[in-house]
Amino acid sequence: MPDYILIVEDDNEINHMLTELLQSNGYVTQSAYSGTEALLYLEKQKPRAVILDLMLPGMTGEELLAKIKEMAADCPVLVASAIDDVRTRVGLLRAGADDYLVKPFDTEELLARLEVAFRRSDMPQGQSRGKLSFKDIVIESDEYRVTVSGQEVPLTRHEFLILELLVSNPNKVFTKSNIYESVWNEEFVGEENAVNVHISNLRQKLAKANGSETYIQTVWGIGFKMKTL
Repeated sequence: MPDYILIVEDDNEINHMLTELLQSNGYVTQSAYSGTEALLYLEKQKPRAVILDLMLPGMTGEELLAKIKEMAADCPVLVASAIDDVRTRVGLLRAGADDYLVKPFDTEELLARLEVAFRRSDMPQGQSRGKLSFKDIVIESDEYRVTVSGQEVPLTRHEFLILELLVSNPNKVFTKSNIYESVWNEEFVGEENAVNVHISNLRQKLAKANGSETYIQTVWGIGFKMKTL
């Protein structure tokens, strides 16, 4: 069955262009022109990915992103916006966006980034990844579920995969290159900011669940590991 992509874009011309591009490449699409309309489609069927504009009528793209992550935390969201500044990109990554493309973007790049997002989210059918634990963190890998002291902590897919990687070998120091190539499934070419943003976001969420414990340790000049002492 073809992958279903939800396009949230209020510009008719861009929405139609994305629809034609994706459908010509074998995807099934649904177009939404506002955040409210997008939520109605999300309630009916979970998409394989969402392409999200930020400047929407009524509900903003940022507000819609938060609701998408509440409803389907593991659904990749690719933001496509004309806003091109570091603060906005970092803010969106912190809020759970999986990728960010600046308009106008190359259509081949969009397709490639969708494929990368799908590779990251795929898990071989029938393969059990089991359960990991560290201190009061419990990771149920098959369910993509994390609890801290029994309290569920909602994580984006990148955050989940980073935590799973670190906990899988808590005594090992993982370089930023290790983390990026394992989680993003791409060659590391100095993408330190992406790793740093997600580590920071992950730390904040874990601290919110248990502020008296420190989980992730920075090993200066090398990378990150779980704090075992």
